[in-house]
This record gives sequence, structure tokens and C-alpha cells, in this order.
Amino acid sequence: QEQLVESGGGSVQAGGSLRLSCAASGYTYNSYMAWFRQAPGKDREGVAVLATAATSTDYADSVKGRFTISRDNAKNTLYLQMNSLNSDDTAMYYCAARTSYQWPVGSTWSHPSNYDYWGRGTQVTVAS
Repeated sequence: QEQLVESGGGSVQAGGSLRLSCAASGYTYNSYMAWFRQAPGKDREGVAVLATAATSTDYADSVKGRFTISRDNAKNTLYLQMNSLNSDDTAMYYCAARTSYQWPVGSTWSHPSNYDYWGRGTQVTVAS
């Protein structure tokens, strides 16, 4: 069974940067890897996704131009570089992986139910 372990969260001032990491073990071929976040009282939302075969990416509108998702294949590690952080970015951040290449009809990458494996999360707090 694949395991995903996030790290790199912490507290930062508004305008600052953080880089999150997600180490994968018990390796399964993943067609997609993604970052999600969940703030208290809110639904889990998709932040960024990476298609492992094509290395294509997509982002939530709220983070476009500020966040970058990437992957180091040799280290089996997914990253999320977060710049120009603001208080709206405060949340628990989760790494997720999907094995199937095809998305369910009518669904998109940002639906949490489409992912097979999840990490336990790392907290990001941005002070304004």
C-alpha cells in the first residue's frame, strides 16, 4: 500500500514563502499527484495537480501565479512551492495520488473523491 508523508509546513508572515514536500513509499504507479488544502469549517479544495506521464499541471485560480507543483522522480517526492502567501492560504495541506489515468465522467482533478491515497497533512499558517 502506498504511503504519502507531507512535510514543510509552518508559520510564515504574509508575503512569505514555503515549500511543501510529499514523500511517497510503497510505490504504486500514480497517474496524477495533487495538493489539496482544508481550512477549519471549509471543504477540502484542490490546489494543484500534476500528471506524472506528461508532467502537465493545473492550478486553482486562487493560487495561479503564486504556487508551483513539481516532482522529483528519483526521490519519489512531490513538491509545492508557495510564494506571496496570504492569510487565505492558511489551512492543512494534503498530498494525494490517483492511479487511474481516466477521470470519472463529469468530474475533474479538484474533486477529493477521485484520489486513491492521501497523506495526513501538514499545517500552513500565514500571519497577516
